[in-house]
Amino acid sequence: MNVKETLSAALKSLLLNKIRSFLTMLGVIIGVFAVISLVSLVGGIQNYVEDQFNDLGANLIFVSSGNNNYRGGRPGQNLSSSNLKEEHIELIEKEASDYIDYVTPTVQTVKTIKYKTNSSYTTIIGVSYTADKIFSINAAEGRFLNKSEVNNSSKSVVIGYAMKKKLFSQENPLKKNIKIDGKSYEVVGILAKKNPEYDEALIMPYTTLRDNFDGTTIISIVSKAKSQFPITKAAESVKLAMYRDLHDDEFSVMTQEDILESINSILGILAVALATISGISLLVGGIGIMNIMLVSVTERTREIGLRKALGATSFDIKRQFMIEAVIISLSGGLIGLLLGWLSTLAIKNLVRATVPFWAIPLALGFSIVVGVVFGTYPAAKASEKDPIEALRYE
Repeated sequence: MNVKETLSAALKSLLLNKIRSFLTMLGVIIGVFAVISLVSLVGGIQNYVEDQFNDLGANLIFVSSGNNNYRGGRPGQNLSSSNLKEEHIELIEKEASDYIDYVTPTVQTVKTIKYKTNSSYTTIIGVSYTADKIFSINAAEGRFLNKSEVNNSSKSVVIGYAMKKKLFSQENPLKKNIKIDGKSYEVVGILAKKNPEYDEALIMPYTTLRDNFDGTTIISIVSKAKSQFPITKAAESVKLAMYRDLHDDEFSVMTQEDILESINSILGILAVALATISGISLLVGGIGIMNIMLVSVTERTREIGLRKALGATSFDIKRQFMIEAVIISLSGGLIGLLLGWLSTLAIKNLVRATVPFWAIPLALGFSIVVGVVFGTYPAAKASEKDPIEALRYE
């Protein structure tokens, strides 16, 4: 028998038992689907994180309290304790002025904001008047905070794009007063649409936040480096400025690249771990293929004997069963790949997920390998059947 005839015979055999063939390939379908979905999800999370950092602005340097251990949340965030003070802002402005354009502290809390009968529980971010230049945020209406408001702890606030809709609906919020913990704050600006962090937030002078809300502290100091200098040199100048008051283990200095590298490294390890766990499904699917193929060999003993009696060689028999195993495995891989691609389209509604190009040949290649590896033993068993004994088999 030539390859074409063997392939035709293998397909006919599989189609005679459609449900069993589908159930046999189910393990491979689930395995490939899981691998593709999880890899695309992790890739989407990586893209989301990068987008968020790009939205923050460029050439940013973050100073946080404690050692260089990024634990998530806002860069440099350490809410439990912080030894960052206002004098450190002045140190950076003075000592690193050759390499730094702007500096702002960040103070943060979460409160319920009210306007008339509307209310929203949201994040309040306290910053300096230079924050708009550092984080590339713009006021779509009104203006951003000014120096006088920061210096005088003024009760002026800028609200996010989504916050405006929640509290004011169609009403113009400029020069209107909102209530936080029973105190009034005047809206002086509305931010242009940016990202969920700013769209849902309320921004006020960090001095106002510090003076009016208990338990608030500077969680990070963010600097914008001058573009004509390497970011590493600017970061080193900030570190040297901080050394004038703090020891090495009392603060950390990180650039956007440092933080992104750390996050991507963690996500990369997570992707490999998830793909490996998902790969177990492929292993289980392969065992299922071998098991069903062994059952098939037993059921088709008389067929094997008849074909051998009519001139089929042991190699022909072995090849047919191998082809059947590969068809089952490869078909499962293709269906799993399709389902994984469809799941990626669904995930795209949440994050910018994509199926990596390398994942396609890897998934299909692994499916073929599963078919070959787990189809070899049943094929060998089939080819070893004695034609006379096989014809006598009941």
